[in-house]
Amino acid sequence: MYTEKVLDHFQNPRNVGEIENADGVGEVGNAKCGDIMKIFLKIDEKKIITDVKFKTYGCGAAIATSSMATEMIKGKSVKEALELTNKAVVEALDGLPPQKIHCSVLAEEAVKAAIADYYTKNGMEVDFDVNGCDGCCSNCEKH
Repeated sequence: MYTEKVLDHFQNPRNVGEIENADGVGEVGNAKCGDIMKIFLKIDEKKIITDVKFKTYGCGAAIATSSMATEMIKGKSVKEALELTNKAVVEALDGLPPQKIHCSVLAEEAVKAAIADYYTKNGMEVDFDVNGCDGCCSNCEKH
């Protein structure tokens, strides 16, 4: 059911925790399945994500997608991190069962929510959609 990469990121999640005085914090959840993701970002003056942590309450797929998403944006510019898609997270994990795709959507949304928080704290216009759902599945209340 789960790929080796999903199991690895679930059993050995990367970047777990919280960043005190984070430059951006994003929290998203899916009321239907109960998953909640919180992403913390530390961003330097060149707008590079120097550190990223997550706290996730949810299933193994939710933890794995959170872990993978943090790995994918760490060291990247804010602009590059905004390009993260749920599909890229799924591909990086070598796939997810159809009923767990919504976890990857939450990971994308949590990253974008943290960046939106960073923008707001720094007086910048949030000119992107935090909602990463593209209708790829029917497992959330957005459909």
